Amino acid sequence: MTSRDYYEILGVPRDASLDEIKAAFRRLARQYHPDVSDAPDAEEKFKEINEAYGVLSDPEKRARYDRYGRAGLGDLGGMPDFTMDFADLFEELFGSFGFGVGRRARRRTPRRGRDLQMEVELTFEEAVFGVEKEVEFQRDETCATCGGSGAEPGTSPSRCATCGGSGEIRQVRQTFLGSLVQTSTCPTCGGSGEVISTPCHTCKGKGLERKTVRKRVRIPAGVDTGTQVRLPGEGQPGIYGGPNGDMYLLLRVRPHKFFRRRDDDILLNLDINVAQAALGAEVEVPTVDGSEKLRIPAGTQPGKVFRLKGKGVPHLRRNGRGDQLVIVNVEIPTKLTREQRELFEKLAATLGTSPRPKDKGFLDWLNEALGG
Repeated sequence: MTSRDYYEILGVPRDASLDEIKAAFRRLARQYHPDVSDAPDAEEKFKEINEAYGVLSDPEKRARYDRYGRAGLGDLGGMPDFTMDFADLFEELFGSFGFGVGRRARRRTPRRGRDLQMEVELTFEEAVFGVEKEVEFQRDETCATCGGSGAEPGTSPSRCATCGGSGEIRQVRQTFLGSLVQTSTCPTCGGSGEVISTPCHTCKGKGLERKTVRKRVRIPAGVDTGTQVRLPGEGQPGIYGGPNGDMYLLLRVRPHKFFRRRDDDILLNLDINVAQAALGAEVEVPTVDGSEKLRIPAGTQPGKVFRLKGKGVPHLRRNGRGDQLVIVNVEIPTKLTREQRELFEKLAATLGTSPRPKDKGFLDWLNEALGG
């Protein structure tokens, strides 16, 4: 063990943070590593740096050292403990020397194909009741000419001369920690272990060709804009025997002329005239199922909401349907005939002309009727 102060060795103050200690260790370790430093005492300094870091990077060891000095370390010793983010430190130290750690080529490992996505537009009614749609999209499929080999018919891929068919390039380097093996993907064959001398004229050696696919798809009732429909196995083909990816249909519903949707309820604004609101009436109301008769009671106020049970959108993942909410608006005429004006003047004389303040406005009533 060195007799020098550990803080002095790393060149940090006694109140240095762990990040500051790590940064100092990385800087000095790169500077004095025996494989790169020409200093005659590089190896000794490197051991000293490791010893200091091994103590100051461990909270328990550092606390004992700060309080009692080396005597406080006891059986703990002062050798470095590389279990702390060793891979990160090692990558920091040796990344610039040209070798990485743990980078093994993934040669012929079965991999799942990439997922695809496309947008499908629906009418309001199609989203409510469901529909069968034909969708058309493009994806890669096994080349019909070469059968996926990538080689022109009559020829075949040959073993890569660079890696000998392993798909990997291995390099061994001696360091103070022993022999380190760097494994990387073969740059010649890209990890396949084979090279294609005569590429297929159809797919240019890829083994895949672009094709247009048409599928009839059942869109369930109750979907809405943003709903995704998954088509298993209809995405890009897998690699090295891996499964195909999936196709996701992203649905978009066109706005309706009259209907609006709130969750599984359908909202409809309905205009009635003053006489219908005052005297009551039976009116025809459009729904997604066709016309329905709706009884308007006498004295109906603007913003009154009528609920038609079960006339909304089918629930997507359970039985039943939402409701249709009919929001009544009393339409005030802007043009009157002479006779109509006379009738309104007579009515006004009987109703009085003094305005009355109300504690709630139209929007308040509407929010309450619609549940918030």
